[in-house]
Parts: sequence; structure tokens; C-alpha cells
Amino acid sequence: MSGTSGAATDQAEMAPPSAEKWGFPLTELYRLAFTFYKRNSGKAIHLSYEDNLKLIAFKQQAALGAFNTSRAPALGVLDVIGRDRQQHWQLLGEITREQAMEGFVDLLDTMCSAFRPYIEAVRQDRDETLRKELRHMELEKEARQRQENEQQELLEEGYKEELQRRQLQDALNKQTYQQFKLYAEKQFPGNPEQQAVLIHQLQREHYHQYMQQLHLQNQNQNQNQNAEDKGQPEDNAPGNNNNSSSSNTDLSNAMEALKLGEIEKEAVEEQAEQQQQQQQLGEEEYDDYVMICPAKIWTRPDIEQFKTEVSAGDGDGVITIGHGDTVTVRVPTNMNGKCIFWEFATDSYDIGFGIYFEWAKPVTNEVTVHVSDSDEDEDCVDEDYLSTTEDLESGSLSQERGAVSNPTAPPKAPISIIVPIYRRECYNEVYVGSHSYPGEGVYLLKFDNSYSIWRSKTLYYRVYYER
Repeated sequence: MSGTSGAATDQAEMAPPSAEKWGFPLTELYRLAFTFYKRNSGKAIHLSYEDNLKLIAFKQQAALGAFNTSRAPALGVLDVIGRDRQQHWQLLGEITREQAMEGFVDLLDTMCSAFRPYIEAVRQDRDETLRKELRHMELEKEARQRQENEQQELLEEGYKEELQRRQLQDALNKQTYQQFKLYAEKQFPGNPEQQAVLIHQLQREHYHQYMQQLHLQNQNQNQNQNAEDKGQPEDNAPGNNNNSSSSNTDLSNAMEALKLGEIEKEAVEEQAEQQQQQQQLGEEEYDDYVMICPAKIWTRPDIEQFKTEVSAGDGDGVITIGHGDTVTVRVPTNMNGKCIFWEFATDSYDIGFGIYFEWAKPVTNEVTVHVSDSDEDEDCVDEDYLSTTEDLESGSLSQERGAVSNPTAPPKAPISIIVPIYRRECYNEVYVGSHSYPGEGVYLLKFDNSYSIWRSKTLYYRVYYER
């Protein structure tokens, strides 16, 4: 009997590792072998009484270790099978549990020809499952990467369009600056603040008229092309006879004066020396051509979490913007900050959003909120004129025109447009943005609901700065 135990031990030591021979770790291989034996014993496989005793002895050794009378179950007087099992268990001697597992597997493989195909089928099924899982993970990774690339392309495209719009506006402003400045000096002599406001207003009006004409030209070309395809001409879009507001004749006259380039050229040359002296004395601070870096704008999908945080008091607040109203959030620059950040979202509907920068020393460090309705801000705006622009919220023209139509009003600080006002679909995702401080002043975050006749909007927002 001891020779049998030694042979089993030598066979287990000389056997190759189970992972190399069978493709499974030893513990998992033994579990599969024992399950196979338990399910098929007496059914698909028929072993002799002696072979069953050997397998049960290996099983006892693997589960409990070497035979010990204190751990062995008590046997009855007539329990012949139990006595035979203990004898075979005792014959295994001091082999380890791992060797007992290997002995069980090797003996079952020797006595049952169906065991090896069973293990091979289980291994193939496992490998196929792993391949499917890996393939599924790869497809998910590719889909996420493709979605991230598409979102990045959309953000870059929007940023490029915004940058091109700003570059075009800067180029137009530089072309007309000297003429506008001369006109402003004639209207408000000795008042540089009012001159700066008027120059800014004329530049904005010139830019809007230029974009309006470009839009009408493209629209006419498309209509003509469609008419040729259909065989019947279509009417041009209305509105090109209302390019300016009737309540602002001074601006219209100024734009007409720009067309008389030869007459203005002589006056500009006469004032050139005086302008250079004013610039040397510090008039540069009223120059509206400070090159401001464009804002960075992006979105993120966690809109519900953002609304919950703001509503719980972790953000700056929740505001209800009435129909026809415009809310301006005044955020002064912080002496310890370098950059402003903003986040906002709404419930169910879009909102107009834009950012201006007021070149004035902040009188307070507090963030304040101002609400104005459409009756106060848009008395001077011609609706026909607005209808010809690409978007009703391309800018708050009424406030700018009011500064010119009321020359007796207190001087206002120059204002630069960081982000023009456009309608944002911020009810599906959170709109986020940042902008580096161009200098000391006040950011004007404008949330425009003036285009809505009936609906009020619930706004969730917060602003903060970066050191």
C-alpha cells in the first residue's frame, strides 16, 4: 500500500502544471473534475468499486489533508464501505492537497475517456466568452472615442466661427476708427467718455449693417438659384428697406458720411496731429481696440446634478426671468483673480446669452443682478430692422442707441463685447465658459428673454474666478 502512495506522489510531482496541460488553474480544474464525476458517476461513466475508493480518497485528502483518526468520522460495526474508504485515504500518506487534486484529475482522466473532451469544451467556451467580452469592450471604447472626437470637432468648429466673427469685426472697426473718432469729437468736444461711447456705438452699427447686407446677398443668391430650379422667381425677403431705426437719424447720417470718403479724408488729415498729442496724454484708455482674447465656451451633460447643486445653495442662485425681460449679472474683476468662469442652464426652454466687459473701475466687489424689461430697453429698436439679422439676439442695440439719443445722460464707461448674445439651448446640457481678465472692470453676463412673449424662464447659474 505504501508503494501505491509513493507512486501517486511521484506521479503528481512529475506531472506538468495544470495551467499548461489543461488550460485551467489547478483549483478550478479540480472543481470541474469533481463536478463532472459527481454528475456522471453511474450514468455516463461506470467505474469499479476500487476506482471509486481511490477517487474518494483523493477527494478526502484534497478537502481535509492527510488522514487523522481524530478528524475521521466514526464508523459503525457493519460499515464496510466507510472502513474501505478510510483505508485508501490512509494509504495516500502525507501528500499535499494540491498533489491530491492532481491525483484526482489524472486518475479520472485515465479511467474516463469523456473527461478530457469535457474539459476542452469548457475551455473553448470560456475562451469564446472572453473574446466576446474583449471585443465588446473594444467596441465600447471605439464608440466613446468617436463620440468624444465628434464633440471636440463641434466645439472647435464653434470656436473657429466665433473667432472668425471677432476677427471680421475687429478688421471693420480698424478701417473706420479714425472717421468715427473725428465724428465723435465733433459731437462731444472735450468729453472723451461720451466720445468713446459714441465710437463704440458707430462701430457696432457699422458691423450689423455689414452683416445684414452680407446676409441679404446670400439670401438673394439662394432665392435666385431656387427660382431658376423651380422655373418661377420668388420674392426677396422683406426688411432691406429698413436697415436703420427712424429714431436714430444721427447714426444714419454718420453712416452716410462714411460713404463720402474724399470729403472726410481732408478733415482726418487736419486732425491727425491733434490725435497723436491726445494719445500721448493718455487718451489710449478710451480706445475701444484693445485686442481681447476670445472666450472659451463648452458644454457638459450633467445638467440635473448641476441644477440640484445650485438649488441646494452650492451655486450663486436660481433666477426666474420673466417674458420680455433681460437679466444682467454684474461680476467685478477680482484683484486676486486672473480668469472668470461661468456655468448656466435652464428648465425646458432656451435663453439668450452674451458677455460684455465694462471698462470701469469696480465700485464694489459684490456680484449684483439687474432686471430690465423690453419696454425699458427696446423703445428705440425697429422690429423690421431686427428681423433682417441672423438672430434676434445678435446684440442689445437699444442700450447702445440710448446712449447716443440722450447726450445729456451721465457719461457711461466703454463696453467691449466678449461673446455676442445668441440663443443657447441650455435646457439639454450645462453651458460652461471662461475668459481671461483683459484688465480691471466689470463683466456683464446678459441673459436675454426679450424675444419670448409668453414664457418665463428659470435660470440656474454660478460664476467664480481663478487665481
